[in-house]
Amino acid sequence: MKKVFVSGCYDMLHSGHVAFFEEAASHGELYVGIGSDATIAGLKARKTINTEQERLYMVKALKVVKDAWVNSGSGLMDFAHEVRQLKPEIFFVNEDGYTPDKQKFCEELGIRLVVSKRIPAAGLPARSTTALRKECRIPFRLDLAGGWLDQPYVSKYYPGPVITISIEPEIEFNDRSGMSSSTRAKAIELWQTDIPEGDKEKLAKTLFCYENPPGTKYVSGSQDSIGIVYPGVNKLDYPKGNYWPERIVSVIDNDILKWLESKLWFINLSPRGQEFDVLSDTRIDEEGAKALADAAVGAWGAILQKDLKAFGKYFKASFEAQIRMFPNMVNPQILDTIESYKNKALGWKISGAGGGGYLVLVSNKPIANALQIRIRR
Repeated sequence: MKKVFVSGCYDMLHSGHVAFFEEAASHGELYVGIGSDATIAGLKARKTINTEQERLYMVKALKVVKDAWVNSGSGLMDFAHEVRQLKPEIFFVNEDGYTPDKQKFCEELGIRLVVSKRIPAAGLPARSTTALRKECRIPFRLDLAGGWLDQPYVSKYYPGPVITISIEPEIEFNDRSGMSSSTRAKAIELWQTDIPEGDKEKLAKTLFCYENPPGTKYVSGSQDSIGIVYPGVNKLDYPKGNYWPERIVSVIDNDILKWLESKLWFINLSPRGQEFDVLSDTRIDEEGAKALADAAVGAWGAILQKDLKAFGKYFKASFEAQIRMFPNMVNPQILDTIESYKNKALGWKISGAGGGGYLVLVSNKPIANALQIRIRR
């Protein structure tokens, strides 16, 4: 029989995991690589519920699993050594486990990469560890355009808006993925399970101050706290050299949000390097800040008009303005990945500077092996 390999965390083992294993095992003998406690802590910025030995014990007990082990590596490619030893014919992944690096890795080794569609067992509900954990309903945040204008050292050259969306926590985004996971962690400390009722600007200011107490050396931008607290898609107008916007405009029109959700596609990127510093080698000036502001203004108008071609244009222009001022946001590997998707999208950007996040694509057509998100209403 063919050898089939899968890799993952498999914490809080549930019927969704079993259905995934059964689907993988339909292709051959199933071998499972489990992420170590250290690897999961590094990727998710939290501990697992069950230790690696407990998770290994439960996975090995399943009748569809031929063998299992704890992967010896780290990061998203922690399985590389074991796969080279096993030499499987098939590498089986979920849609949210697909990355271009895995595709390239499989091509180099002559392995077929098969992507599952997360189909639950007959008669059973869809399950995910994220939903079962019920850690909280506090959303994530993505900046669509204008990111960095919430920092006074950028906006002092030229004022302008930052466009954000609030994302339901249905995907367990990795830490340092550009989805405001660190600000979200502070929100969890404050409010435990969800954003409380009350004046949204006051709540966002509370979160911003809690994350940036007096003496903070590197102040997190206020778009993070605002983007988490305010639902929908938001335009935050920043004056010159100020930490807080002078105006916040929110849109929660369902037609606009459904349109935007259907056009955004997320591809996993590799983790950033250990010595990464996005603030080194910057070229921040009036020309760059103005280009960033102009792109954000254009993106906002395109969203309100549901003009996909214009939105893709300004989405890309905002990203290009960002990397002009902050060249360390990208590296050769990220640029290669972008190049491979250019003919499939109208616009693109990355969510996490230097890697570790997602390549976000604007497209009217489905992007193979990409994730989609749901915007909080």
